[in-house]
Amino acid sequence: MKNKPLIDTNPHLKIPAKYRKSLIANVASSTAIETGASIESIARILTETSKPLPVKKTNGSAR
Repeated sequence: MKNKPLIDTNPHLKIPAKYRKSLIANVASSTAIETGASIESIARILTETSKPLPVKKTNGSAR
């Protein structure tokens, strides 16, 4: 018997918007426990759609 992937069998994962909302809530909750920040502030950061700033590359030593 071949096992189906969890995303095919779990009804909570089939709706992308609901899956994303649950994922953000889960990550925000775990991060809040580790950092002491509020769940709401972490969730807000995770849902921001702005692009991250590019990483600056240095030539040679960073000192």
